[in-house]
Amino acid sequence: QVQLVESGGGVVQVGGSLRLSCVASDSAFDTTVMGWFRQAPGKEREFVGLIRRIGGSGLYAEAVKGRFTISRESAKNTIYLQMTRLEPEDTATYFCVAGNIVYLSKYYATESKYTYWGLGTQVTVSS
Repeated sequence: QVQLVESGGGVVQVGGSLRLSCVASDSAFDTTVMGWFRQAPGKEREFVGLIRRIGGSGLYAEAVKGRFTISRESAKNTIYLQMTRLEPEDTATYFCVAGNIVYLSKYYATESKYTYWGLGTQVTVSS
């Protein structure tokens, strides 16, 4: 059973930056992607972005494209979410996810396709 542990959340001012980390308990051999979802208070959880474990290319939600970047450090079983130009709308609990998704272009934002979830880390953007 793979465990995902997020860290790096906190309070940041509008326009600031923050980097989240997610460490997998093992190599997560049965997953093809790792990524992030988020859930703001009173809203449904939404897809943020992902990184392919082979090749390392990324895919992002429109709301964060150009501001957020996902990278990986395979030797440490770790992915990162670098967030820049943060906005109040980015305030949410951020969840690290991992899964084996065959039809990625169709299912990348489908929660049920991600087998493993972290407990989340809170990000608050204050104005």
